[in-house]
Parts: sequence; C-alpha cells; structure tokens
Amino acid sequence: MSNRPIEILEAQTGEAPGSTIIVMHGLGDNGRSFVPLCEELDLSSIGPVRFVFPNAPSRPVTANGGYVMPAWYDILQFGGAAAEDEAGLRASQALIDAVLERERERGIPSYRIVLAGFSQGCAMTLLTGLRHGHRLGGLVGLSGYLPLASKTAAERNPANDGIPVFLGHGTQDDIVGIERGREARDTLQALGHQVEWHDYPMPHSICPEELADLNAWLVNVLR
Repeated sequence: MSNRPIEILEAQTGEAPGSTIIVMHGLGDNGRSFVPLCEELDLSSIGPVRFVFPNAPSRPVTANGGYVMPAWYDILQFGGAAAEDEAGLRASQALIDAVLERERERGIPSYRIVLAGFSQGCAMTLLTGLRHGHRLGGLVGLSGYLPLASKTAAERNPANDGIPVFLGHGTQDDIVGIERGREARDTLQALGHQVEWHDYPMPHSICPEELADLNAWLVNVLR
C-alpha cells in the first residue's frame, strides 16, 4: 500500500465548525456515498459541524479473487474472523490517526470529534478509536465488528476508557452477521464502555430508524 496521504472529502453545516464527525466507508465503496446520509442528520442544536469522509486506499482483496478496490484492509475470507489482515488494519489505523491529528491542528478539540464507520469502516472506527491517545467524543459502528478483538483489552488507550459507543446492526445482515456485532457490544461493555446498541429488521444497510437513533445519540454526546 502506498504511504501517500489518502483522499478526503469534506462538508460543513456552517461556518467555523466546533465539532467534527469522521465517517469511514465500507469495502469497495467511497466517502461520497455517505454525504447524502449525513445531510439527513439535524445537528443544528450543537452548532456547525464538519463532516470528514476519508477514502480508503485501493488494494487487492483476497476474498474477491484479488480484485483491486477501495479497502481499509484485506479480507482473507468472508464469513468469520478466523484470519485477519493485521498489517493492513494497523496501516489504516495510522492513516486515520493522521486524520484525527489534522482535525486537532485545525482547532477541533479531540473530545468534540466523533469517529464513525460502516462495515469495514466500523472495524476501523473501533480499532483506531479505542487505541487513540486523545479523548474522543464517541465512536459509531454500523453493521460491523471489533477487529483484533483478543488484543483490545491490552492495547486500548486509557484516554478513551469508557468512551460512549453507538452500535447498529441489521438482523438480516448476510455480509457481517449480527452475531459479530453483538460480540463487539459484549466485549466493549465488559471493558466498561457505554454501548448504545440497536438492531433493525434490515440487511447490510442503513435504515431511517437507525439514522434517527444515531441523530439523537450524536446530539447527546456533542451537546
């Protein structure tokens, strides 16, 4: 994977934003897909918000026959956590840490930054956010799972002990089964995190009810 900076798309709800929400897409997607969803959120009560949509580097994905596509890390096989691309996960963690640092340099306090992601983006949110050295506002994981789960307790940073977490998952998800989302919830709760869990009668997707629940959660953690 190249070490060059990743492409980033941005949107703001007003001048001089006081909060940032970083949204990471899933496998084979790009940040632009999440712009319309974020436009549906009403965060006016917390003031102007900057949305940051990083694009994952392109890489061959083993489980897709080596086809090159945007991916935060390689998927060695679908349907389980038996084999994980730890090197790829760690490399993208460093990329996202750099995006977080960039927001602090632009004047956004770390505790007013929420890290969010869908599917692979959820995995990167949990991996990076729990290990990050500055206290964040919260973590949002949609239709994903906790990567390197067995190493989380030892590697998590005290700066984000007890950080609030929103997890949403579809009961009909045949890409990332809901049991993996529940495992993430249970692991995080056992580590002392405030996890708000929601499941919805949907496939590997995002539904209006989930957006409404997320909207309320964001207003609460960023108010």
